[in-house]
Amino acid sequence: MRHEKGKATGTDRVDWKGIGYLTSIASVVFLGAVAWPGPEEPDWVLPALIAGMVLSILGMGFRYMSHLQERREIREAKAEARRS
Repeated sequence: MRHEKGKATGTDRVDWKGIGYLTSIASVVFLGAVAWPGPEEPDWVLPALIAGMVLSILGMGFRYMSHLQERREIREAKAEARRS
């Protein structure tokens, strides 16, 4: 059985999905800063804004964890296929 080692390209080393999630997190922070309520806003606006920002960042974190798990499963499946 012949084992071929693929050449790693530059895109194999860069986790573009991770960079995308970090960019989205930064955008949530900037948009939250712009939307930060002033003293004339109702009391419920600040907790709602903070909750929305936190939930958005958590959602991106969960999606990224799913992405990492999927990559790990693919690596394991490829390793298992090579052993067979």
